[in-house]
Amino acid sequence: MQVVDLMAKSVTTLKATDSALQAKELMMRQRIRHIPIVSSENDLEGLVTQRDVLAAALSRFADVDMTIQEEIDAGIPLASIMITDVVVVSPGCPIRKAADVMLTRKLGCLPVVEGQKLVGILTEADFLKLVVELLDALDNSA
Repeated sequence: MQVVDLMAKSVTTLKATDSALQAKELMMRQRIRHIPIVSSENDLEGLVTQRDVLAAALSRFADVDMTIQEEIDAGIPLASIMITDVVVVSPGCPIRKAADVMLTRKLGCLPVVEGQKLVGILTEADFLKLVVELLDALDNSA
């Protein structure tokens, strides 16, 4: 089994010029925790995680109005908070190898690229779906 067999091919992306507010709203709306940052040619430039967005925001315990927090978030370009040294895999990478990379590096996702072009994303949720399918197959064979 290869990464291409498990990855999500439809990937939600943003640009480096988009804001932390846009990333935060997109993550909440689509219930995702990772957003690849791409160029206009769909080249992978970086990755923003939910943790990055939260770290850039003021503390909830600070006495800051929600409107002010959103204004602050709107002024933070993703280029300033995104990870640029992104660990990636190719579509032909064996699933086992991708899982080992995610485990050893404690990564929540692996963008999938061909050259520099983003073609998919592999997440922890994809592996959980695979585990459920394998457990169902084991139950049905018993």
